[in-house]
Amino acid sequence: MARNIEIKAALADYGAVAARAAALATSGPFQLTQDDSFFASPTGRLKLRDMPDGAELIGYRRPDVSGPKLSEYWRSPVADAASMRELLTHSLGLIGRVRKQRCLYLAGRTRIHLDRVEGLGDFMELEVVLREGESLAAGEAEAQALMQQLQVPDAARVATAYVDLLAQRDPALPAAGDK
Repeated sequence: MARNIEIKAALADYGAVAARAAALATSGPFQLTQDDSFFASPTGRLKLRDMPDGAELIGYRRPDVSGPKLSEYWRSPVADAASMRELLTHSLGLIGRVRKQRCLYLAGRTRIHLDRVEGLGDFMELEVVLREGESLAAGEAEAQALMQQLQVPDAARVATAYVDLLAQRDPALPAAGDK
């Protein structure tokens, strides 16, 4: 099981945050197109991430809080995304789909995601990858410091996943909250 500390925030000025991220980055930007399908799961979240260069199944658990939060996750490559989406939809139920353009910067061990989410707008996600046995406090401190350097205000933080934000905009869709 891999672990990271995450913070998500809505962006009022995507370009300004992108410029600050580029200045902090040790590599990037990498442009990614992602189509995430979320499925019912009794123990957290399960999504199929489909990208032009491949697909993977990602299971994860993380609380819905606006500050730094621990995310535990598992990833597995998928050879046939369309077939896997169909299988999981019929077996578990599709609860939402999130399509986004992601600009990824790496700042040391931290992934800075600048996301343009279809139907929602612009967001930033920080993921500080924790080392084996590392304390949560160390990752949280690093995430908080990066938020300050990126000049993203605390008030812009978002507690929930994109799929939940989309469901809030369209009440006909079920929420995919952690269970």
